[in-house]
Amino acid sequence: MAGENKDPRILRVDDREIPLVVSRHPRARHMTLRLDGATGDVQLVLPQRTALAEGLDFAEERADWLLDQIEALPERVPFEAGAVIPVLGSDHVIAHHPQARRGVWQADGTLWVSGQAEHIARRVNDYLRAVARREIAARACAKAARIESRVRRIALRDMKSRWGSCSTDGRLCFSWRLVLAPEFVLDYVVAHEVAHLREMNHGRRFWRLTAQLTCEIERARAWLGDNGDGLLRYG
Repeated sequence: MAGENKDPRILRVDDREIPLVVSRHPRARHMTLRLDGATGDVQLVLPQRTALAEGLDFAEERADWLLDQIEALPERVPFEAGAVIPVLGSDHVIAHHPQARRGVWQADGTLWVSGQAEHIARRVNDYLRAVARREIAARACAKAARIESRVRRIALRDMKSRWGSCSTDGRLCFSWRLVLAPEFVLDYVVAHEVAHLREMNHGRRFWRLTAQLTCEIERARAWLGDNGDGLLRYG
């Protein structure tokens, strides 16, 4: 969410202290409050002329809602030995093999990590991003060729509010966390953004084009709606 002058605060609800990030958005017409599933922060967005005190009152009035949302958050899953994480939708147990010299590799439902224990999280993260880039780039380029378009660049980021984007000059951006989702979900998101190379809208022609590039659109959209936020808990 765009904004300037971000101001971290603490929102006290009963005996709990909740990080609150206050920002102002030039196009905001109403105050909005949302819980960041990745960080656990509460984000309060205010219109430019709304007083900060009014915004804080707005947040405190929704204390019960906030607590319900926080308690409903899935438990964090750090990248450490023994953790179970999905790779293209298939669960893998992270296992440490300190004597090996192979970096990170998959074998029979296990994600092996070599080297020192303090580097496990970084190595798993790097590995997943590499797999994501390989899978996404191959699919994006192949799909673009099918509609006689060209991908100028592919970037991976840890986006929180969307899974992909397409710029007017042919640059595509994706969340690396798509590598955690099933293949049909990743394939749909790639097809969705590639279709934008031809149709920068969500009209009928766009959806017809997307359907030419992938299968199970509705199933993938439903999966993201039900499970997408859960991907933010890994790492």
